[in-house]
Amino acid sequence: MASLKEIRERKVSVASTMQITNAMKMVSAAKLKKAQDAIVQFRPYAEKLQEILASVGDSIKDDEDNQYVVQRDKERILLVLITSNRGLCGAFNSNAIKATITRALTTFDNQMMARQIDFIAIGKKGADFLRKKGYNVIFDGSEIFDDLTFDRVAQVANMIMGLFTDGEYDHVDVIYNRFKNAGTQILTEEQFLPIKADELAEESGPVSNVDYIFEPTKEYIVQELIPRSLRLQFYKAILDSHASEHGARMTAMHKATDNATELLKELSLQFNKARQAAITNEILEIVGGAEALKG
Repeated sequence: MASLKEIRERKVSVASTMQITNAMKMVSAAKLKKAQDAIVQFRPYAEKLQEILASVGDSIKDDEDNQYVVQRDKERILLVLITSNRGLCGAFNSNAIKATITRALTTFDNQMMARQIDFIAIGKKGADFLRKKGYNVIFDGSEIFDDLTFDRVAQVANMIMGLFTDGEYDHVDVIYNRFKNAGTQILTEEQFLPIKADELAEESGPVSNVDYIFEPTKEYIVQELIPRSLRLQFYKAILDSHASEHGARMTAMHKATDNATELLKELSLQFNKARQAAITNEILEIVGGAEALKG
């Protein structure tokens, strides 16, 4: 059995750790609320824009010359991995990283063998892993989370769109954690480019049959809406991941605090048992000494 001193030192250490995890849980809860508010405020605009784009989905489907829709042979692949800059958030980062590597090794195995896959890492954890394993990271956007604004995210989205339209890459996927609630993050793998025109046209449903008047032309509106929609789609993925990170960290720190509380109870029980045993031994020694003196 451990000595009283050892148990006491462990209790102090666990109590100190519990204070830290509890403080981190509270901080994450506050940041999660802010991140949730950002998603709620952003979502109506994104949904309305998607609705407008869906209404002209048939035009996109029939436009074979549209640079965002054109389907090319998948020779050069770009995977965008969104993680966090910090850890202590459970399996949040590892799940996204694992999904990205699995996608590269299975869906794009031929391109992987030919070293025709590059990566963009949004988040230090993902960037560090990819570099450590020797993958080609063409851009590290970890600093985005230092000041998360639409303009900064839009710059990265514009870069990705430019790489695709210039023919540098034939296919772009985005892998991230989509926010559902504080305790649930849904691992999501989305095709960013080229746009799936068939699915977009199907989403339009009855709206596509409405006789809209487009000014100046439907084609012009489509060309303006698509890049704007892609920027919003990418920004939404970043917001989702950001909220998911804080939700995952809050949950992880809550569990860590609960575990520390249970461990403190066990240590207190051990300490009391050890102290009781020590007192019993002292009493026995005193009684034994007294009996020896009588003898």
